[in-house]
Amino acid sequence: MGTTLAEKLRAGLRELGLDLSARQQTQLLDYLAMIAKWNKVYNLTAIRDVDEMLTHHLFDSLAIIAPMQKQLHALQARTSKALRLLDVGAGAGLPGVVVAICCPYVAVACVDAVGKKAAFIQQVALALALPNLRGIHSRVEQMRAADVQDGFDVITSRAFAALSTLIDLTANLLVPGAGVWMAMKAKTVDAETAALPTHISVFHVEQLRIPNLQEERCLVWLRPR
Repeated sequence: MGTTLAEKLRAGLRELGLDLSARQQTQLLDYLAMIAKWNKVYNLTAIRDVDEMLTHHLFDSLAIIAPMQKQLHALQARTSKALRLLDVGAGAGLPGVVVAICCPYVAVACVDAVGKKAAFIQQVALALALPNLRGIHSRVEQMRAADVQDGFDVITSRAFAALSTLIDLTANLLVPGAGVWMAMKAKTVDAETAALPTHISVFHVEQLRIPNLQEERCLVWLRPR
């Protein structure tokens, strides 16, 4: 008898050092099932195999949670408000939905220019009872800080665009003087960081190890100087 998806998830969580409740693990598996179901009609992702989705999507997104929580702790110390995160070009909700499940104290907005993807995220929020998650159908460059209640503490993206492009499109959406970018990248980004404007500081780069995936990943943290 083969290893179940739930067992594979638990093994990956142990490897990543994440202690999630039984409910959170169920939400992650239900989310994966929703991607697989909607994918048959709406083409949310090119990956069709559920085991491959577990590795390339869930584990890939879960790998950022522990390092992200350290940064969120520092940000939370500066404010009494709930932290707000924007996932740019969210697609099927990666990593935004995973963040919403693992960090229920963070208000997560996932923006995508494709209406069916934003609608999928809204359905995920409803089906998985995630009041801290919402999907936004918009081009990110058309969003304004005034429309999103004074900006976001963290703006993240997963293979969305070059760092300089991400910053150009979203700088007006950061909380002034306190917000940061958290960019997920597939490999080292020396060329991208070298091309950044002088008013942007890269204050941390963290190499990530993804369970069952032999590919380079890193997390790049940036902020205005």
